[in-house]
Amino acid sequence: MQVPHGKKVYFSSDNHLGAPTTEESWPREKKFVAWLDSIKDDAAAIFLLGDLFDFWFEYKTVVPKGFVRVLGKLAELRDSGIPIHFFVGNHDLWMHDYFETELNIPVYHEPRAFELNEKRFFIGHGDGKGPRDKGYKRMKKIFTNPFFKWLFRWLHPDIGVRIAQHLSVKNKMISGDEDATFLGAENEWLAQYAKRKLAKEHYDFFVFGHRHLPMEISVGERTTYFNLGDWITHYSYGVFDGTTFELKEFTP
Repeated sequence: MQVPHGKKVYFSSDNHLGAPTTEESWPREKKFVAWLDSIKDDAAAIFLLGDLFDFWFEYKTVVPKGFVRVLGKLAELRDSGIPIHFFVGNHDLWMHDYFETELNIPVYHEPRAFELNEKRFFIGHGDGKGPRDKGYKRMKKIFTNPFFKWLFRWLHPDIGVRIAQHLSVKNKMISGDEDATFLGAENEWLAQYAKRKLAKEHYDFFVFGHRHLPMEISVGERTTYFNLGDWITHYSYGVFDGTTFELKEFTP
């Protein structure tokens, strides 16, 4: 993908809309919608790196109630011709084809590489990567098991969604290791994961979410790992202008 002159590529992650309650997340949803509205004139593409929702499950004919403002804004931006890419996070890992069929937004369940203006990006949510997150890795195997998902679908949505929302907020094993404390450049496990990937193939930028901390760490002579932070505490995002990548904080 070539980024046209005067255009930018935007990256965002970890909104956790709906947490801890729908009412308490409304101001954050409105702020995120305001950010989407502010970038629509110069956005060449938008990458959403997961956990847009604190819980999401798609039944065959039912999706969770709410999130009308953000879904409507995404539909507007996509209909205007702006490419949007969505990476599944650990809180919305049961995303299926709703975004693809309703919004024409591709959904990725694993990290993948992109080339933007001859710069190589490796992009994903970041959950279950690196040497940590062991409890979550075990839990993810259960949650992504087809039999477990089949059983969950037999619960009435009013019951299933309520149970899942409670667990999503309360159970840290589901969330993974989300202690938002900087571990040091040598100990950040997604930085370690990036270094191992570099041993096999070159990338200019690794861009992840999940850690809820804005980070910029050099992981190679010409490679930088960025963590996007979140829209709970930091309201941070990434922007690539065709040459350089930087983290910014949104102030309406």
